[in-house]
Amino acid sequence: MSNFKHLDLSDRIIIEQGLLEGLSFKMIAARIQKHCSTVSQEVRKHSSAQKTGGYGRRFNDCRKRFECRYRDLCKGKSECRTKFCRFCSRCSSVCLDYVEESCYKLLKPPYICNGCPGLKKCTLKKLIYRASSAQGLYAEKLRISRSGITADEEEIRRIDEIITPLIKRGQSIYHICFNNRDIIMRSERTIYKYVEYGLLQARNIDLPRKVGYRPRRRRTDNFKVDKKCRIGRGYTEFMGFMEENSDTPLVEIDTVEGRLGGKVLLTICFLDSMLMIAYIRDSNTSRSVTEIFEDLFEKLGRDLFLNLFPVILTDNGSEFSNPAAIEFEKTGSRRTRIFYCDPSSPYQKGAIENKHALMRRIIPKGKSLDRLSQSDIQLMMDHLNSYRRRKLNDKSPYETFSFLHGTDAFERLGFSPIPEGMIMLTPELLK
Repeated sequence: MSNFKHLDLSDRIIIEQGLLEGLSFKMIAARIQKHCSTVSQEVRKHSSAQKTGGYGRRFNDCRKRFECRYRDLCKGKSECRTKFCRFCSRCSSVCLDYVEESCYKLLKPPYICNGCPGLKKCTLKKLIYRASSAQGLYAEKLRISRSGITADEEEIRRIDEIITPLIKRGQSIYHICFNNRDIIMRSERTIYKYVEYGLLQARNIDLPRKVGYRPRRRRTDNFKVDKKCRIGRGYTEFMGFMEENSDTPLVEIDTVEGRLGGKVLLTICFLDSMLMIAYIRDSNTSRSVTEIFEDLFEKLGRDLFLNLFPVILTDNGSEFSNPAAIEFEKTGSRRTRIFYCDPSSPYQKGAIENKHALMRRIIPKGKSLDRLSQSDIQLMMDHLNSYRRRKLNDKSPYETFSFLHGTDAFERLGFSPIPEGMIMLTPELLK
Protein backbone atom coordinates (compact mmCIF):
# COMPACT_ATOMS: atom_id res chain seq x y z
CA MET A 1 0.00 0.00 0.00
CA SER A 2 1.30 3.47 -0.93
CA ASN A 3 2.61 5.73 1.81
CA PHE A 4 1.49 8.87 0.00
CA LYS A 5 -1.71 10.29 1.45
CA HIS A 6 -2.79 12.48 -1.46
CA LEU A 7 -4.30 11.21 -4.70
CA ASP A 8 -3.09 12.53 -8.04
CA LEU A 9 -4.86 12.83 -11.39
CA SER A 10 -3.81 9.34 -12.53
CA ASP A 11 -5.31 7.83 -9.35
CA ARG A 12 -8.55 9.70 -9.95
CA ILE A 13 -8.72 8.51 -13.56
CA ILE A 14 -8.41 4.91 -12.33
CA ILE A 15 -11.16 5.56 -9.76
CA GLU A 16 -13.47 6.98 -12.44
CA GLN A 17 -12.82 4.01 -14.74
CA GLY A 18 -13.43 1.55 -11.90
CA LEU A 19 -16.76 3.20 -11.07
CA LEU A 20 -17.85 2.97 -14.71
CA GLU A 21 -17.01 -0.77 -14.60
CA GLY A 22 -19.11 -1.20 -11.48
CA LEU A 23 -16.20 -2.23 -9.24
CA SER A 24 -16.38 -2.00 -5.47
CA PHE A 25 -14.33 0.51 -3.46
CA LYS A 26 -12.13 -2.33 -2.25
CA MET A 27 -11.30 -3.46 -5.78
CA ILE A 28 -10.60 0.11 -6.92
CA ALA A 29 -8.40 0.72 -3.87
CA ALA A 30 -6.34 -2.34 -4.74
CA ARG A 31 -5.65 -0.87 -8.21
CA ILE A 32 -4.23 2.38 -6.80
CA GLN A 33 -2.73 0.78 -3.68
CA LYS A 34 -4.81 2.81 -1.24
CA HIS A 35 -7.21 1.94 1.54
CA CYS A 36 -10.84 1.52 0.48
CA SER A 37 -11.91 4.31 2.88
CA THR A 38 -9.67 6.69 0.91
CA VAL A 39 -11.56 5.87 -2.28
CA SER A 40 -14.91 6.22 -0.52
CA GLN A 41 -14.02 9.65 0.88
CA GLU A 42 -12.66 10.79 -2.48
CA VAL A 43 -15.85 9.85 -4.32
CA ARG A 44 -18.21 11.38 -1.75
CA LYS A 45 -16.27 14.63 -1.38
CA HIS A 46 -15.51 15.34 -5.02
CA SER A 47 -18.63 14.21 -6.86
CA SER A 48 -20.75 16.94 -8.47
CA ALA A 49 -24.53 17.25 -8.70
CA GLN A 50 -26.14 17.50 -12.13
CA LYS A 51 -29.71 18.25 -13.20
CA THR A 52 -29.42 17.10 -16.78
CA GLY A 53 -32.50 14.92 -17.25
CA GLY A 54 -32.45 11.93 -19.63
CA TYR A 55 -32.78 11.20 -23.31
CA GLY A 56 -35.67 13.34 -24.56
CA ARG A 57 -36.70 14.10 -20.98
CA ARG A 58 -36.13 17.25 -18.97
CA PHE A 59 -34.96 17.25 -15.37
CA ASN A 60 -37.88 16.57 -13.05
CA ASP A 61 -37.42 15.24 -9.52
CA CYS A 62 -41.03 15.46 -8.37
CA ARG A 63 -42.29 12.26 -6.77
CA LYS A 64 -45.70 12.75 -8.45
CA ARG A 65 -44.34 13.45 -11.96
CA PHE A 66 -45.76 10.29 -13.55
CA GLU A 67 -49.37 10.90 -12.50
CA CYS A 68 -49.18 14.72 -12.70
CA ARG A 69 -52.11 16.32 -14.54
CA TYR A 70 -51.23 19.98 -14.03
CA ARG A 71 -50.84 22.20 -17.08
CA ASP A 72 -49.22 25.56 -17.75
CA LEU A 73 -48.22 26.39 -14.15
CA CYS A 74 -45.42 28.56 -15.58
CA LYS A 75 -48.17 30.77 -17.07
CA GLY A 76 -46.68 30.89 -20.52
CA LYS A 77 -43.16 32.02 -19.63
CA SER A 78 -40.78 32.07 -22.57
CA GLU A 79 -38.47 29.42 -21.08
CA CYS A 80 -41.31 26.90 -20.72
CA ARG A 81 -41.74 24.94 -23.95
CA THR A 82 -44.45 22.58 -22.83
CA LYS A 83 -47.91 22.95 -21.31
CA PHE A 84 -47.64 19.69 -19.35
CA CYS A 85 -45.85 20.20 -16.05
CA ARG A 86 -44.62 16.60 -15.86
CA PHE A 87 -42.33 17.44 -18.79
CA CYS A 88 -41.15 20.77 -17.33
CA SER A 89 -38.07 21.36 -15.18
CA ARG A 90 -39.28 24.68 -13.72
CA CYS A 91 -42.84 24.06 -12.58
CA SER A 92 -41.66 22.55 -9.29
CA SER A 93 -40.78 26.03 -8.03
CA VAL A 94 -44.43 27.16 -8.23
CA CYS A 95 -46.31 23.89 -7.73
CA LEU A 96 -47.84 23.49 -4.25
CA ASP A 97 -47.98 19.69 -4.57
CA TYR A 98 -44.26 19.32 -5.38
CA VAL A 99 -42.48 16.60 -3.38
CA GLU A 100 -38.78 16.08 -4.03
CA GLU A 101 -37.59 12.57 -4.88
CA SER A 102 -34.02 11.34 -4.58
CA CYS A 103 -32.64 8.10 -5.92
CA TYR A 104 -32.35 5.51 -3.15
CA LYS A 105 -29.16 4.12 -4.73
CA LEU A 106 -27.30 7.29 -3.67
CA LEU A 107 -27.67 6.26 -0.02
CA LYS A 108 -25.39 3.26 -0.38
CA PRO A 109 -22.03 2.57 -2.08
CA PRO A 110 -20.82 3.84 -4.46
CA TYR A 111 -23.01 6.86 -3.59
CA ILE A 112 -22.86 8.16 -7.19
CA CYS A 113 -24.47 7.48 -10.57
CA ASN A 114 -21.38 6.38 -12.50
CA GLY A 115 -22.00 2.99 -14.07
CA CYS A 116 -25.75 2.98 -13.32
CA PRO A 117 -27.61 1.20 -16.17
CA GLY A 118 -30.56 3.62 -15.92
CA LEU A 119 -28.43 6.78 -16.01
CA LYS A 120 -29.43 7.86 -19.54
CA LYS A 121 -33.15 7.65 -18.80
CA CYS A 122 -33.16 9.07 -15.28
CA THR A 123 -34.72 12.52 -14.76
CA LEU A 124 -33.67 12.87 -11.09
CA LYS A 125 -30.69 14.78 -9.73
CA LYS A 126 -27.49 12.87 -10.41
CA LEU A 127 -24.17 12.68 -8.57
CA ILE A 128 -21.33 12.18 -11.02
CA TYR A 129 -17.65 11.59 -10.29
CA ARG A 130 -15.29 13.01 -12.92
CA ALA A 131 -11.53 12.72 -12.49
CA SER A 132 -10.79 16.13 -14.05
CA SER A 133 -13.40 17.93 -11.93
CA ALA A 134 -12.26 16.12 -8.78
CA GLN A 135 -8.65 17.13 -9.44
CA GLY A 136 -9.72 20.75 -9.86
CA LEU A 137 -11.68 20.72 -6.58
CA TYR A 138 -8.74 19.14 -4.80
CA ALA A 139 -6.29 21.73 -6.16
CA GLU A 140 -8.60 24.57 -5.13
CA LYS A 141 -9.01 23.20 -1.59
CA LEU A 142 -5.25 22.78 -1.31
CA ARG A 143 -4.66 26.36 -2.45
CA ILE A 144 -7.11 27.98 -0.06
CA SER A 145 -5.92 25.85 2.84
CA ARG A 146 -2.56 27.61 2.59
CA SER A 147 -3.95 31.14 2.89
CA GLY A 148 -6.27 33.09 5.11
CA ILE A 149 -7.30 32.17 8.62
CA THR A 150 -8.84 29.10 10.20
CA ALA A 151 -11.98 30.81 11.51
CA ASP A 152 -15.11 31.25 9.42
CA GLU A 153 -17.56 34.13 9.69
CA GLU A 154 -19.61 32.45 12.44
CA GLU A 155 -16.52 31.94 14.59
CA ILE A 156 -15.43 35.55 14.00
CA ARG A 157 -18.86 36.77 15.06
CA ARG A 158 -18.70 34.66 18.26
CA ILE A 159 -15.28 36.02 19.19
CA ASP A 160 -16.38 39.57 18.39
CA GLU A 161 -19.31 39.35 20.81
CA ILE A 162 -16.88 38.43 23.59
CA ILE A 163 -13.92 40.69 22.90
CA THR A 164 -15.33 43.99 21.61
CA PRO A 165 -17.45 44.88 24.71
CA LEU A 166 -14.44 44.21 26.96
CA ILE A 167 -12.14 46.34 24.80
CA LYS A 168 -14.71 49.16 24.94
CA ARG A 169 -14.45 48.94 28.75
CA GLY A 170 -10.72 49.61 28.55
CA GLN A 171 -9.41 46.08 29.02
CA SER A 172 -6.28 45.03 27.16
CA ILE A 173 -6.28 42.14 24.72
CA TYR A 174 -3.78 40.28 26.89
CA HIS A 175 -6.12 40.59 29.90
CA ILE A 176 -9.12 39.47 27.84
CA CYS A 177 -7.35 36.48 26.30
CA PHE A 178 -5.96 35.32 29.66
CA ASN A 179 -9.26 35.50 31.52
CA ASN A 180 -11.31 34.00 28.66
CA ARG A 181 -8.77 31.57 27.21
CA ASP A 182 -11.14 28.60 27.46
CA ILE A 183 -13.86 30.49 25.57
CA ILE A 184 -11.88 32.43 22.96
CA MET A 185 -9.31 29.71 22.19
CA ARG A 186 -7.17 32.16 20.23
CA SER A 187 -3.77 33.66 21.01
CA GLU A 188 -3.23 37.32 21.84
CA ARG A 189 -1.38 37.84 18.54
CA THR A 190 -4.29 36.35 16.57
CA ILE A 191 -6.78 38.71 18.21
CA TYR A 192 -4.54 41.68 17.39
CA LYS A 193 -4.62 40.50 13.74
CA TYR A 194 -8.40 40.31 13.79
CA VAL A 195 -8.59 43.89 15.04
CA GLU A 196 -6.02 45.16 12.56
CA TYR A 197 -7.78 43.63 9.57
CA GLY A 198 -11.16 45.00 10.57
CA LEU A 199 -12.80 41.65 11.36
CA LEU A 200 -14.05 42.86 14.75
CA GLN A 201 -16.12 45.89 15.65
CA ALA A 202 -13.24 47.08 17.83
CA ARG A 203 -10.60 49.15 16.03
CA ASN A 204 -6.96 50.01 16.65
CA ILE A 205 -8.11 53.39 17.98
CA ASP A 206 -9.82 51.52 20.84
CA LEU A 207 -6.42 50.13 21.93
CA PRO A 208 -4.70 53.03 23.76
CA ARG A 209 -1.16 51.65 23.65
CA LYS A 210 -1.30 50.35 20.08
CA VAL A 211 -2.09 53.73 18.51
CA GLY A 212 1.07 55.14 20.06
CA TYR A 213 3.37 52.71 18.24
CA ARG A 214 4.77 53.37 14.79
CA PRO A 215 3.40 50.67 12.44
CA ARG A 216 5.95 48.15 11.21
CA ARG A 217 6.78 47.86 7.56
CA ARG A 218 5.61 44.53 6.28
CA ARG A 219 4.17 42.81 3.30
CA THR A 220 0.45 43.27 2.85
CA ASP A 221 -1.28 39.97 3.53
CA ASN A 222 -4.11 38.61 1.47
CA PHE A 223 -6.22 38.13 4.57
CA LYS A 224 -9.31 36.07 3.89
CA VAL A 225 -12.16 35.81 6.36
CA ASP A 226 -13.34 32.46 5.04
CA LYS A 227 -10.62 30.58 3.15
CA LYS A 228 -13.24 28.11 1.88
CA CYS A 229 -15.39 30.83 0.35
CA ARG A 230 -14.80 29.69 -3.24
CA ILE A 231 -16.01 26.13 -2.67
CA GLY A 232 -19.32 25.77 -4.49
CA ARG A 233 -19.09 29.39 -5.71
CA GLY A 234 -16.51 29.07 -8.52
CA TYR A 235 -16.94 30.18 -12.11
CA THR A 236 -17.97 26.68 -13.19
CA GLU A 237 -20.79 26.70 -10.64
CA PHE A 238 -21.70 30.21 -11.80
CA MET A 239 -22.04 29.12 -15.42
CA GLY A 240 -24.16 26.14 -14.38
CA PHE A 241 -26.44 28.33 -12.27
CA MET A 242 -26.89 30.91 -15.03
CA GLU A 243 -27.64 28.16 -17.54
CA GLU A 244 -30.46 26.91 -15.33
CA ASN A 245 -31.64 30.47 -14.54
CA SER A 246 -30.99 32.29 -17.81
CA ASP A 247 -33.40 35.15 -17.08
CA THR A 248 -31.77 36.09 -13.78
CA PRO A 249 -30.18 39.60 -13.78
CA LEU A 250 -26.45 39.69 -13.01
CA VAL A 251 -24.51 42.17 -10.90
CA GLU A 252 -20.70 42.49 -10.98
CA ILE A 253 -18.70 44.03 -8.13
CA ASP A 254 -15.05 45.03 -7.89
CA THR A 255 -12.57 47.25 -6.08
CA VAL A 256 -10.88 50.36 -7.51
CA GLU A 257 -7.72 51.41 -5.68
CA GLY A 258 -6.04 54.79 -5.47
CA ARG A 259 -2.68 55.04 -3.75
CA LEU A 260 -1.35 51.96 -2.01
CA GLY A 261 -2.79 51.71 1.50
CA GLY A 262 -5.25 54.58 1.00
CA LYS A 263 -8.97 54.80 0.41
CA VAL A 264 -10.60 52.48 -2.13
CA LEU A 265 -13.88 52.26 -4.01
CA LEU A 266 -16.41 49.45 -4.09
CA THR A 267 -18.00 49.47 -7.54
CA ILE A 268 -21.28 47.73 -8.37
CA CYS A 269 -22.41 47.28 -11.99
CA PHE A 270 -25.95 46.20 -13.00
CA LEU A 271 -25.48 44.44 -16.33
CA ASP A 272 -29.08 44.79 -17.51
CA SER A 273 -28.82 48.60 -17.55
CA MET A 274 -24.99 49.06 -17.52
CA LEU A 275 -25.48 51.34 -14.51
CA MET A 276 -22.63 51.49 -11.99
CA ILE A 277 -22.65 52.80 -8.44
CA ALA A 278 -19.61 53.28 -6.21
CA TYR A 279 -18.92 53.69 -2.50
CA ILE A 280 -15.72 54.98 -0.94
CA ARG A 281 -14.11 52.98 1.85
CA ASP A 282 -11.35 53.90 4.29
CA SER A 283 -9.73 50.48 3.97
CA ASN A 284 -10.02 47.45 1.72
CA THR A 285 -11.51 45.02 4.24
CA SER A 286 -14.32 42.51 4.05
CA ARG A 287 -16.18 44.29 6.82
CA SER A 288 -16.31 47.52 4.81
CA VAL A 289 -17.94 45.60 1.94
CA THR A 290 -20.52 43.84 4.10
CA GLU A 291 -21.43 47.12 5.80
CA ILE A 292 -22.20 48.68 2.40
CA PHE A 293 -24.49 45.80 1.45
CA GLU A 294 -26.23 45.97 4.83
CA ASP A 295 -26.83 49.67 4.21
CA LEU A 296 -28.17 48.94 0.70
CA PHE A 297 -30.48 46.25 2.09
CA GLU A 298 -31.89 48.67 4.66
CA LYS A 299 -32.19 51.51 2.15
CA LEU A 300 -33.86 49.49 -0.62
CA GLY A 301 -35.99 47.13 1.44
CA ARG A 302 -36.05 43.37 1.12
CA ASP A 303 -38.20 43.02 -2.00
CA LEU A 304 -36.33 45.64 -4.00
CA PHE A 305 -32.94 44.32 -2.89
CA LEU A 306 -33.82 40.79 -3.97
CA ASN A 307 -34.95 42.13 -7.33
CA LEU A 308 -31.75 44.11 -7.93
CA PHE A 309 -29.18 41.66 -6.49
CA PRO A 310 -30.23 38.08 -7.34
CA VAL A 311 -26.72 37.03 -8.43
CA ILE A 312 -23.35 38.71 -7.80
CA LEU A 313 -20.09 37.92 -9.63
CA THR A 314 -16.77 39.12 -8.27
CA ASP A 315 -13.06 38.33 -8.18
CA ASN A 316 -10.95 36.61 -5.53
CA GLY A 317 -9.95 39.68 -3.52
CA SER A 318 -9.75 39.25 0.23
CA GLU A 319 -12.36 42.00 0.65
CA PHE A 320 -14.94 39.60 -0.86
CA SER A 321 -13.97 36.60 1.26
CA ASN A 322 -17.02 36.74 3.55
CA PRO A 323 -19.80 35.80 1.11
CA ALA A 324 -22.19 34.42 3.71
CA ALA A 325 -22.46 37.84 5.39
CA ILE A 326 -23.69 39.28 2.07
CA GLU A 327 -25.76 36.31 0.89
CA PHE A 328 -27.87 35.96 4.03
CA GLU A 329 -29.90 38.32 6.18
CA LYS A 330 -29.32 38.45 9.92
CA THR A 331 -32.41 36.22 10.24
CA GLY A 332 -30.72 33.55 8.11
CA SER A 333 -32.87 34.04 4.99
CA ARG A 334 -31.05 34.09 1.66
CA ARG A 335 -31.09 37.42 -0.21
CA THR A 336 -28.52 36.89 -2.98
CA ARG A 337 -25.91 34.47 -4.39
CA ILE A 338 -22.20 35.21 -4.82
CA PHE A 339 -19.88 33.54 -7.31
CA TYR A 340 -16.17 34.06 -8.03
CA CYS A 341 -14.25 34.38 -11.27
CA ASP A 342 -11.30 32.13 -11.90
CA PRO A 343 -7.97 33.50 -10.60
CA SER A 344 -6.29 35.98 -12.98
CA SER A 345 -9.36 36.07 -15.25
CA PRO A 346 -10.72 39.65 -15.19
CA TYR A 347 -12.31 39.10 -18.63
CA GLN A 348 -14.93 36.91 -16.94
CA LYS A 349 -16.45 40.13 -15.54
CA GLY A 350 -15.60 42.31 -18.49
CA ALA A 351 -18.57 44.67 -18.15
CA ILE A 352 -17.40 46.26 -14.91
CA GLU A 353 -13.78 46.32 -16.10
CA ASN A 354 -14.85 48.35 -19.15
CA LYS A 355 -16.78 50.72 -16.89
CA HIS A 356 -13.62 51.24 -14.84
CA ALA A 357 -11.85 52.41 -17.99
CA LEU A 358 -14.47 55.15 -18.34
CA MET A 359 -14.08 56.05 -14.66
CA ARG A 360 -10.31 56.41 -15.13
CA ARG A 361 -10.97 59.43 -17.35
CA ILE A 362 -11.95 61.24 -14.16
CA ILE A 363 -9.73 59.44 -11.62
CA PRO A 364 -6.46 58.42 -13.35
CA LYS A 365 -4.86 55.20 -12.20
CA GLY A 366 -2.62 55.68 -9.16
CA LYS A 367 -4.27 58.94 -8.07
CA SER A 368 -5.04 59.11 -4.36
CA LEU A 369 -8.67 58.90 -3.27
CA ASP A 370 -7.98 60.10 0.28
CA ARG A 371 -9.31 63.64 -0.22
CA LEU A 372 -12.56 62.50 -1.82
CA SER A 373 -15.85 62.04 0.01
CA GLN A 374 -18.90 59.97 -0.84
CA SER A 375 -20.60 63.06 -2.25
CA ASP A 376 -17.67 63.50 -4.67
CA ILE A 377 -17.97 59.87 -5.75
CA GLN A 378 -21.73 60.21 -6.21
CA LEU A 379 -21.23 63.29 -8.37
CA MET A 380 -18.79 61.37 -10.57
CA MET A 381 -21.21 58.43 -10.92
CA ASP A 382 -24.07 60.80 -11.81
CA HIS A 383 -22.00 62.12 -14.73
CA LEU A 384 -20.96 58.62 -15.85
CA ASN A 385 -24.48 57.20 -15.65
CA SER A 386 -25.99 60.15 -17.52
CA TYR A 387 -23.66 59.48 -20.45
CA ARG A 388 -25.51 57.93 -23.44
CA ARG A 389 -24.33 54.55 -24.74
CA ARG A 390 -24.62 53.00 -28.18
CA LYS A 391 -25.19 49.56 -26.60
CA LEU A 392 -28.28 50.93 -24.82
CA ASN A 393 -29.86 52.20 -28.06
CA ASP A 394 -28.56 55.70 -27.36
CA LYS A 395 -30.05 55.71 -23.87
CA SER A 396 -28.15 56.48 -20.69
CA PRO A 397 -27.74 53.92 -17.88
CA TYR A 398 -29.97 56.10 -15.71
CA GLU A 399 -32.76 56.04 -18.29
CA THR A 400 -32.45 52.28 -18.81
CA PHE A 401 -32.32 51.52 -15.08
CA SER A 402 -35.40 53.67 -14.40
CA PHE A 403 -37.29 51.89 -17.20
CA LEU A 404 -36.39 48.38 -15.96
CA HIS A 405 -36.66 48.86 -12.20
CA GLY A 406 -38.94 51.85 -11.74
CA THR A 407 -38.55 55.26 -10.21
CA ASP A 408 -38.76 53.92 -6.63
CA ALA A 409 -35.37 52.19 -6.84
CA PHE A 410 -34.00 55.19 -8.72
CA GLU A 411 -34.97 57.58 -5.92
CA ARG A 412 -33.94 55.33 -3.02
CA LEU A 413 -30.42 55.08 -4.41
CA GLY A 414 -30.22 58.88 -4.56
CA PHE A 415 -29.47 59.27 -8.28
CA SER A 416 -29.35 62.77 -9.82
CA PRO A 417 -29.18 62.80 -13.64
CA ILE A 418 -26.93 65.40 -15.22
CA PRO A 419 -28.17 67.47 -18.22
CA GLU A 420 -26.50 66.38 -21.47
CA GLY A 421 -24.65 69.64 -22.00
CA MET A 422 -23.24 69.60 -18.42
CA ILE A 423 -21.69 66.10 -18.45
CA MET A 424 -17.94 66.16 -17.71
CA LEU A 425 -15.65 63.14 -17.91
CA THR A 426 -12.30 64.76 -17.06
CA PRO A 427 -10.28 65.13 -13.80
CA GLU A 428 -11.49 68.74 -13.55
CA LEU A 429 -14.85 67.40 -12.36
CA LEU A 430 -13.50 66.63 -8.86
CA LYS A 431 -11.17 69.60 -8.45
